[in-house]
Formats: sequence, structure tokens, C-alpha cells
Amino acid sequence: MGQPQKPIAAEQQILSLGRVLQSLREEDNVDVLIETTISYLKEQFDYRLIWIALYDRLNHILFGKGGITPDQDQVFLRQRVVLSPGDLLEQVVIEQHPLGIADLQTEIRATEWHKVAEKFHIQGTIILPIRYKDRCLGLVLLGSERWGYLLTGETKARLMMVLGELGAVLHQNEIHQQQKQNRRTDEPLLELLENLRNLNNLNQRLEAAVQATHKFVSPNRTNIYWFEREGRYFWCRMSNQLVKIDRNSSSQQAAGMTVQDLSDFYYALAVNQIVSIGDARSSLKSHSTAKLLQRLKVRSLLAAPIIWQKNLLGFLAVESNEPRIWTEADKNFVQGVGGLISLIAPNESMESTIKQIQEDAQLTSQVAQGIYSEHDLHETLHSCAKRVLARLAATRFLLLQYDPEQNNYQFIYQSQPHNRRPLTFTLNTLKELDGQLLQRSTQAVEIENLDEDLRFFNWRPLLLENGVRSLLICKCTHGQIPAPLLVITHETHRSWTTLEKELLWAVSQQIGVIVRQWQLHNRTTQQQKTSQAFEQCLNILTQSQNSKIEVEKKHLERTALEQIASILGCPLAVLLSWAPGENWAEIIPGVIDNSQFGIFSDAFISIQSEALIQWALATESYLTLKVDNLPPETRKWLNVPDKSQILVMALRTTADYETTGVVLLVDYQQRRWSEQNLSATATLISQLAWWRRQKQITRFLESTTEELRQLNWYKHRRLEEIQRITAHSLKQIHDLGIPANELTQMRYQLLLRQLDHTATSMSGMLKVEQWQLHISWETMPIASLLKRSLERIENLLKQQKLWIGVHGLGQSIDEQESPKNSSLVRGVPTTSAQSAMAIAGDIVKIELVIHELLVTACNRSQIGGRIDIWCRRLDASKNVDAKYSSASTGDEHQKSLELSITYNGAIEAQLLTELHDNTPKDVLAPSNLDQPPALHLLICQNLMQELGGELNFYQLPDNRVVSRLLLPLAVHDS
Repeated sequence: MGQPQKPIAAEQQILSLGRVLQSLREEDNVDVLIETTISYLKEQFDYRLIWIALYDRLNHILFGKGGITPDQDQVFLRQRVVLSPGDLLEQVVIEQHPLGIADLQTEIRATEWHKVAEKFHIQGTIILPIRYKDRCLGLVLLGSERWGYLLTGETKARLMMVLGELGAVLHQNEIHQQQKQNRRTDEPLLELLENLRNLNNLNQRLEAAVQATHKFVSPNRTNIYWFEREGRYFWCRMSNQLVKIDRNSSSQQAAGMTVQDLSDFYYALAVNQIVSIGDARSSLKSHSTAKLLQRLKVRSLLAAPIIWQKNLLGFLAVESNEPRIWTEADKNFVQGVGGLISLIAPNESMESTIKQIQEDAQLTSQVAQGIYSEHDLHETLHSCAKRVLARLAATRFLLLQYDPEQNNYQFIYQSQPHNRRPLTFTLNTLKELDGQLLQRSTQAVEIENLDEDLRFFNWRPLLLENGVRSLLICKCTHGQIPAPLLVITHETHRSWTTLEKELLWAVSQQIGVIVRQWQLHNRTTQQQKTSQAFEQCLNILTQSQNSKIEVEKKHLERTALEQIASILGCPLAVLLSWAPGENWAEIIPGVIDNSQFGIFSDAFISIQSEALIQWALATESYLTLKVDNLPPETRKWLNVPDKSQILVMALRTTADYETTGVVLLVDYQQRRWSEQNLSATATLISQLAWWRRQKQITRFLESTTEELRQLNWYKHRRLEEIQRITAHSLKQIHDLGIPANELTQMRYQLLLRQLDHTATSMSGMLKVEQWQLHISWETMPIASLLKRSLERIENLLKQQKLWIGVHGLGQSIDEQESPKNSSLVRGVPTTSAQSAMAIAGDIVKIELVIHELLVTACNRSQIGGRIDIWCRRLDASKNVDAKYSSASTGDEHQKSLELSITYNGAIEAQLLTELHDNTPKDVLAPSNLDQPPALHLLICQNLMQELGGELNFYQLPDNRVVSRLLLPLAVHDS
């Protein structure tokens, strides 16, 4: 028999595909390519909405190129879409993978298409990228009235072939367009480089650069503008119309352009950015563009910066009197010429630059010598300031130091001309943004125009009032801000070179070392005093490790308060103390050195209503305040002068542990507390908090251990007596013999075996597990284990009329819901095949845990409710939730069983949080886990971790409570 012919429909699809691919290959016009693709999609695919858009990579925009809508709205199809993060169109453009949408009307990530989808009843939608290799050139959106978006393999293949061919043609077309637009810039640049090499002086080279640029770009004018730092203005140094212009020329072309007039233009050039202003496009803001064009009297401009060692020397500008679109070749050539000028410009002043570098090195060397000399701070700074002001042509040399007590910057040294008065004010602390600016800086921060610059805004009024118009500022250390600051100011608007800023940075770092030495010398005495008090206080807190007497504990707390108060020299120090869960605070006096300061120690202080306590609890560290701010209720028990200052700090260890007290220190108002002393005081108070917590935990654990030992001794002796009586009763039963009746004999033997097993297991427990648990290793089918567990709670199920279903042991749904099973328990398999899944471990303890979980589920379920037990086999090598180790079996890929018990019942959210493994638990804080039944759940959770399993509790969105148990499966089970 001959080979059967293909269906006519399939043959037509292949022919149509071949025709459209051939048409795409032979076409160059983009619009014709789009129309050909749209016609093919309309003919071959059943979509009511078709939209094709091309992607602009530079502007991250989609340009609609046409398509099909039911109402033939071409305006909508040719819209421009700006891509934004998170929407579906951007996702397809970035990931370059097809994306399906089941219902476009409900998709929140494509809000701009909601109205269109609702208008045309579009649901199922697929968005496909038009790509070539790793570049996205556009996308196609296909929308249907049907829900869903699945494409068959054959349909998807044809569609991807057409879009792939379209992407290849569009990419090739884009390359051709770029080649047509681009002109070769290498040959003119190489020719200019050769000319520059043969010329002698800078002006001749600038003239050659201007002529070459004017010839290549063909603008109306080509100019080179030079930048003068003192005065901050540009002047025309070279032009194709007026060659060799002097800066003092009266010609309009040579007139200066100040930075103040063209600030945005200046800052763009300063960061080595080419400025392009053409037909309806500008790299500057609109108002800056208009001002610049008006100043130069042109309609289009292309300017490339001339930069040497990060210093702006000037710029090369091509100017046109008509709106013009600058090509990439124009930009590249102008930028290249600007780079060449940057290389030849420094040759003019090379000798003076070398001399200046030598003088700067000598200056930094002399400042460094001041670090090791025996001269005082002011003598060293005087010599340094004199040379720095002369080198930088500045007016004032200011050295600022932050005062933490006043929270401001003060002048610790300043130098200025004899006809200028020293500055007598202080400066506010830095704003956060200014502090971050100095923190990140690795050279001097320059402010060329203080009138317009918003940096250091809170310093501006005072500096401007005293004649400062520009400045350089350096941090003197690499540490955190606030730090000593070196400021150089000038009375006019000006800028400094990178070399000058680097010089000042080097000088500031050396001055920082000198200031640091001076500060360390002044702090030595205070540090010694604080160190002694710190050592004495720590020695007191480490005493009496074996003490259990409350009176001695209070004595140690009083002694610790005395040492804490000695650091600040406070006449009054007390401790407001309480235990977790209490409502009233006890006053423990520490220091009362003045009759004007006192407390009423018998007063009842409410923790919730006392303002000092609540303020301290709401503050992470210490809190300082005036006595005048205290409420009348506090003044009833705190007797201190009206003009006093207070420090309060909570005895807080970590945020997760409860606070157990507040330290209160009172001092005279005129006394100043240094930041160093406050820090030491806070450290000792924190140490006192940890010491008190450790003592409380020790007492709590000792008491708990003693109670548990008594309970264990009592239960163990009772079990011994029960075991003895049971063994004696069994002996008597054996002595009586077996009854003659056959039925009675069978039941008698069964009960006898059960009693023997119970007595044997009790003997083993009494012998092996008297003071610690013994982990055994055995296996049991999970079905048998569940059956035994459910039998133990059968009475509880009947009392509360609960229904239990077991799922996942291998039987079908019909078997699980079969009415032949028990009315209360369904789904437990009975055949050997179904019960082959066995767990491994200490079966007795695992059975007790399952029993505890079932009892909890029964007690928390509503009467007549439902409890479900779900079993699922897991593979530990693939299951990220399995946290238990398989070291006990030596199998790194041991499988496990997930046993989940779900029920509808109430459970406290706080209990779920406390049962979570990663939740920090404060042993001193009241908890739901201190008493049953929550205590039993915690014991089960900890026990399962010891058994190599895992137990978690959580609540589903439908309010069902889940107890999730992971158990190791037996190794032989597959």
C-alpha cells in the first residue's frame, strides 16, 4: 500500500507558513513586515485582539505598530506604552519568554488593558517576545474571548517560527540603518592626532582641533571655551571665526559666561557628561536648556568637556543656528576631540605644576612633623594654617570639634587675616544627609557657591552673614561622623582643583591625628577614674555566686548602685524593682548623700501608671530629663529639688526578655554629664540587669529542678510498688491454673499475655529509665500504630461524637468513605499490602506523642466535629522541610512519613508563636507553656527532636489547626 496523503488543511497551513516566511525574508520595510505578520496571524489564528509593538531599548518604551481590534481602532493600536516595573509587558521584554494570561480582565499586572479587555470581552491572552538571540525587539499580544491561553504544539511551533523570522529581519534592518547613519570617525581623528603632534604651542593645537571639528560636523560655529576657577566663568579661547581670542578681548564672542548663570550645564560638564541640545531633545532640564541657548544665541548645541585629573578645564562646543538632530557620529567625534585636547592642555603649565607638587609635599611633611613634636596644639596648627591659606588663596582656616554635651560644633582653632575678626558663634550639628556625605567622602567636599548650594543648609545663614561665599570641608578622621572638621573658606565664589582638594585632604588627616592625641591626653584622668569605678562595680556583681539569701542580694544591688552613682557623682541613686508578672514596684535605695534628696521607700508604685517607669521602658537606652517635667504623682514619693536633672534606664537585657527594674539617678542641674561617663553608666546598668536576670534564672531553675526531682522520685517509687503488686498478682493467677472452659480459657490466656507484657515493659522502664530517657529502635507499620492510637481514644470520640478519617495509606477514596467502616474511624487499612509502610524509632514514645496530639485535637474540637489524619511519604533528600537527621540509620537519603492531624477548633495565636522553634523564649516571663495542655505539646515537640523527627503546629487559612509530625520510615521500606 502507498503512503497515505496528508490532510488538505495541514498542507494549506504549511504552504501559508512557507509563503509568509519567504515574504518576511525578502522585505526590508518595517511597516510592510508588520502588516505581513498581522495578516498571517489574522488568517491562521482565531484571535479577536492582535497587537504588535516594537521595543525602544534606550527609553524602555513600546511603540505600537498596528494590529486588529473588533472596532478597528488604529489609534489605540499605535499607542506608545512606557514600561514600568512589575507589569506583564516589561516582564516579557526582560525575560524574553512567552507569558500566558487566563483572563486579561482580572489581571492586576496589566491594568492598562482592563478597559480594552472588558470592551471586547477578551479573556485568554498570550504575550510573545519578538527576539533575536538575547535582544528583545518587540512583542505580540494575542487576545481571545475564550478563557485560558494554552496553544497546541503545532500551533505554537508555527507562531514561534514566524516571530523568529520577523525578529531576525528586524535585527538585520536595524543594523543596516545604523550603518547608514554612522560615519567613520577614526580617520579624521587620526589625521587630527598627527597634526597635533607636529604643532608647537597650545593655541596652534586648539586651532587645529577647532578646524577639524568644524569640518567634520559642519555647524555654524565651533568654539573652545576655557574655565577660570577664580570668578567661576567660561571665556572663549578659540573659535573658527575669531582665532586666538584673548580673555581680555572686548568681543562679544569672548565675553564670559558665569557658572551661576549656567549651573546645570556646568555640573553636567564637571562629571564628564557630553551635553546635546537638538531638535526637541536635550540632555539638560528645559529651563537650563532655554537659558543656555539664549546666552549663546543658537538653536542647537553639542558640547564635550575638557577634563584633566578630574578638573574641568573647559569645553568644546559646536553651535547651530537651526534645530538639528546630532548623530552618534557627531557626538563621538566631538567627544574624541575633547579628549585629545584634555591630553595636550597640561603641557602648557607642566613646569609650574611640578613645582607646585614639590611645595605641597613639603607642606604635608611639615604638618606630619607636628605630630611627633612637643609643641602644643595651637602652635602646630598656627604654622599649618599659615601655609595652607597661602597655598589655596583662602580667607579662613577653621578647625571644628563636635561637643556632645551642647550638641553642636565649636571652633577649637581658627586663623584669618589681621583685618578679619575671629568667628564667635557655634554651628549646629550636621543634618543626616550632610553627615552621610562626609562619611562617604574620600576627598574635600567643595561648595563653590554657598548662596545656591543646599548642602550644609543649617550652617548657611551664619557663614553667609560673616562673608563666606565658598568653602572646602574635610573630615579629619576615618571614623564615624561627628568627627573633627577642617574648613577652608573664601569671600568670593570660586572652585578648587583636584590637586588642591587632595592636598587639603592629606593635611586634614594629619591634623586629625594631632587633635586625637590632644583629646586623649585630656581624657586620661577621667578614664582612669571611670576605669576604677568600672572594675570595682564588676567585682561586686561577681560576688556571692552561692548566695540564696534575699537580704544579701539587696545588699549587693545597693553596693552596685553606689559604684554606678560614683561615675556621675550623683547624690541619689535608687532601684525600682519588680518580678515578671507583678504590678507594683519595690524601692531599693542605693545612695542618698544629701538631705535635699530623698525618697519614700514605703510608697506603693504602680508599674503601669508610674511615668518614670513607662518612659524608661519606652526608651532603648538611658533617658535624661528635668525634674520639672515629672507629674505630681511621681513627686509624692520622689523628694528632690526643683532644679535637678534625672537619668532613668530600664534593666533590659534583650528585646525578647522582660524588664525587671529601672535605675533612677538624680543630680544637680548645673552638673554636666559627659558622653563617656554616660556610656560607662549605661554599660554598668546593663551589666546589673544581666546579673539580676542570671540570679532570677538560677533561683527559678533550682526551684524547678527540686520540684521535678521530688515528683520523679515519688512517681518512680509508686511505679515500683505498682509493678510489685502486678507481678505478685500474676504469680497468683499462674498458681490458680487455667480454667477448663474453652472460651474462658482463650480470654484468660489473652488477658494473661497482656498483663505479662505490661509487667515486662514496666520492669524495663524502671530499670533503664529511672533518671533519663532511653531511646530504643524498632519498627512498626503505621497502620497498626494508628489503629492502636485510635482505640485508646475511642471513648473520648464517642463522648464528643467526633468523626475521624485516615487518608493516604494506599486505599481509594471509595474505601475511605465506605459505610462498611466504623462510623467514627474511617480509612485505616487492614490488608498487609496496605499496611506495609512502617516507621522506625522508639515506637512506645512515638505512640504516646500521637496519643497526646489526638487527645488535644479531641478536646479542642467542637462536638460532632471532624478530625482528619493525613499520611504522606516524603524523601529527605528532596524535602527541604525535613530537619531531622538520618545519622541513626546511616542513610543520607532516608525517606520519612508526614503525619498531619487537622481539625476545626480554637487555638490561641500566642500558643502557636511560643511553640515555634525559632521563637526566643524568656524563662522568667509568664507563658502558656508553663501549664498543661500546652506544656504537654512542648514536651512532645522536644521529644520528637530527640527521636530524630519533627513536630510543628500551625493554622490554615480556613482556620483548621494542623499538627504536623515527621517520622522516619523503616530502611527496608521503599
